[in-house]
Amino acid sequence: MSTSANGAAEVLDAVRNLVPTLRNNAKETEEKRWILAENIELLEKAGVFRTAVPQKFGGLDLPVAEQAEIISEIARGCGSTGWVSMVWISTAWIASLYPDKAQEEVFADGSVRISGGFTPSGTLKPTEGGYILNGTWRFNTGVPGAQWNVHAAMVEREDGEHEELFALVPASDVQIADDWDVFGAAGTGSATSTVKDVFVPAHRVVGVDVYDASTRDRWNADLLGRNYNLTSYILATCAPVYIGLAKAALELFLQRTPGKAITYTNWADQAEHPYTQIQVAHAANKIAACEALQSTWLEAIQKPTDAGEKMTVEQKAAIRGQVGYVVQSTKEAVETLYNISSASAILRSAPLQRYYRDIAALSLHGLLTPTSSLEAHGRVLLGLEPGTDYI
Repeated sequence: MSTSANGAAEVLDAVRNLVPTLRNNAKETEEKRWILAENIELLEKAGVFRTAVPQKFGGLDLPVAEQAEIISEIARGCGSTGWVSMVWISTAWIASLYPDKAQEEVFADGSVRISGGFTPSGTLKPTEGGYILNGTWRFNTGVPGAQWNVHAAMVEREDGEHEELFALVPASDVQIADDWDVFGAAGTGSATSTVKDVFVPAHRVVGVDVYDASTRDRWNADLLGRNYNLTSYILATCAPVYIGLAKAALELFLQRTPGKAITYTNWADQAEHPYTQIQVAHAANKIAACEALQSTWLEAIQKPTDAGEKMTVEQKAAIRGQVGYVVQSTKEAVETLYNISSASAILRSAPLQRYYRDIAALSLHGLLTPTSSLEAHGRVLLGLEPGTDYI
């Protein structure tokens, strides 16, 4: 077994052991609108925030399939903690695309939490040695507990052309609003972040070309097999959250149903009712199908990367569509289980309703919403351009 496999197994085992604690902390996490410090500390101790850090900085640099398995387990415990962990892990991988000097600063401790605002709602003004950053970014998941933050911003060049750049700044330079108050994924702390007149050295600012796998090589490309297509990698780390949420909902339903009567009927045990049996089987098979589909796209991402090849448009569009299908199917599975639950499922003390609301909220994410994702996939299947740059 490789060092990577050993590291992944240790982290995965540790996270599985934490699932009951994460689940117990979920209600308070939601009430506080931010994941508990205990969750962060336990995941830090488990090695979660080292998973995407390059080995040369003391990280595990796990392949995307192993990252996905870990993220799914975290989400099985708490949806908000799973989503935040996904953001911190995937954005750490993004930081590995920056010049070595930036990586040395960001990965100095071997474990790091990085959030990001990727809508270019800021501006960068060139100055000696770098840029001055100003801007405000909404829905910045994980920023309350991040150590660094990536901010997308526009710069005007001398010829009048505008270019999108990505500035990496310490969290101490970021102001965080208290404006995250939502009905689902409430503990993600996806607040508005603001940066005012912050100097960002040139080595911590990169352009779209560095993010584009068709035109760049990873700065630490000596680590074979991690030079993923950006969008495909991000999608592959997001999807496990939905799968983890759905698996948790199924577990909870199966735990609470046997022996529970169906009110106002003669059925003393809901588990004995054929409709319950059929609906539970539908939900379970949707979840299993999503896991199988996930294994397909993880291989589709890793195989060309290991061979030093770029993914085709068809491969990337398929992953976008498949992830959209998984978002839709896991949401449907959770809705099925919620709809055949008793009225007590609406109590805030009942975890099932939280998974129901979390997956409903997260299914609206712009990059993951099924309609747009399936459209891009369908266009390519029909011989058309994907109609989006995000594949």
